[in-house]
Amino acid sequence: MNNSIKSTEELLQELEETRRQLLEAEEIIEAIRTGQVDALVVQNGGKHQLYTLHTADHAYRVFIEKMNEGAVTLNRQGNILYANSQFAAMVCKPLSLIIGLPFREFIAPASRPYYLGLFEVSWSNDCKGEVALLCLDYTIPIQLSLNMLELADGVAMSIILTDLSFQKAAQQQLEDNNRQLEHLNKTLEASNHDLQQFASVASHDLQEPLRKIQLFSDLIKTSGKSNLSARELNYLDKIIASADRMKTLIVDVLNYSRLAGSEGGFSMVDLNRLVKDLLEDFELVIQEKQARIELSALAILEINRGQIRQMIQNLVSNALKFSRPGVPPVVTITGRRLALKKFDSAPQADGPFYMICVTDNGIGFEEKYIPTIFALFERLNAKEKYDGTGIGLAITKKIVEKHDGLIHVKSKVGQGSEFQIILPVKHLR
Repeated sequence: MNNSIKSTEELLQELEETRRQLLEAEEIIEAIRTGQVDALVVQNGGKHQLYTLHTADHAYRVFIEKMNEGAVTLNRQGNILYANSQFAAMVCKPLSLIIGLPFREFIAPASRPYYLGLFEVSWSNDCKGEVALLCLDYTIPIQLSLNMLELADGVAMSIILTDLSFQKAAQQQLEDNNRQLEHLNKTLEASNHDLQQFASVASHDLQEPLRKIQLFSDLIKTSGKSNLSARELNYLDKIIASADRMKTLIVDVLNYSRLAGSEGGFSMVDLNRLVKDLLEDFELVIQEKQARIELSALAILEINRGQIRQMIQNLVSNALKFSRPGVPPVVTITGRRLALKKFDSAPQADGPFYMICVTDNGIGFEEKYIPTIFALFERLNAKEKYDGTGIGLAITKKIVEKHDGLIHVKSKVGQGSEFQIILPVKHLR
């Protein structure tokens, strides 16, 4: 074998040595970059020279290398003297190809004039601005924070780069959500308009033919009573009863729909007078069922009088309606000021909230039905046994919500129910 030709083993050894030196060089460079060394001894022509790294530069390198933001240091010409790993990741280039390049080359062409303006101003005043940073074939929205530094070798420009991609995406999502919300609001307005149209139809067009059914049914029953069989009279009574239930249902649905667009009408109302006036409407029912109404002193609240009257009317009506057979109904209406808008709140003489409690000794119901009892058309009892449309409590709940209040119910089968309503003492405008 020719001595000038190296063996495979020798070549492998040289390759391994080269790799070792390269690894050592990379470790040294990384140590310099991260501030792990303050001085280097370099052999030059048989002599050793000492190169020291200034403490200020050391601290600066350690700081920016640990940052989550990109960071670069520029000279007065705008060339990159130093860059951290995060900046290299932002521009998708290795650090070895970044150092020494003009920083403007990493700025998208459309943003360069703005960046150059910031660069000039920042030598006298710290400044910030948004630009587009180039990364391969796409750009990244970036906020630049420019500050002049005084280092051992003179002044330099420090630029911190904050990636705004997430912020921009969140802002775009917010704008999209706002547009969707605006569209939904318009759709809701249109639906409310349709609801008002329905209310108009329900108040006239639906009730008019119903009135004729009731009228002519009564006439047939009165004039033809002697000519009708017992079965026919029974059928006629069922028609009249169904018409009456239909009328009640239409009125209840109309009242519920009107609450959707009802605003304003708040004034200071004495609940004592309101409830006493209301109980006069139940005078005949109270006498018929030998009921007893117990009323404690109530407060003066800023409310919509008509709505709260209807709310209490619904609760008293239910208390009288769902009484136990053979047991005279006892309905208790009490109230107290509260410190907080909570059902377990401590009483407070001048508290900003007021709780009204309507308690009865009626048939009650299982508390598992509490989540659904305020739903539209929800009935817990057969309509053949107890009259009603299943809308009264839904209307009650809607009224409480219109007053920014809360409603809750406690009940036990065979022992009665207690409805608790919390309302603000003063209307929250």
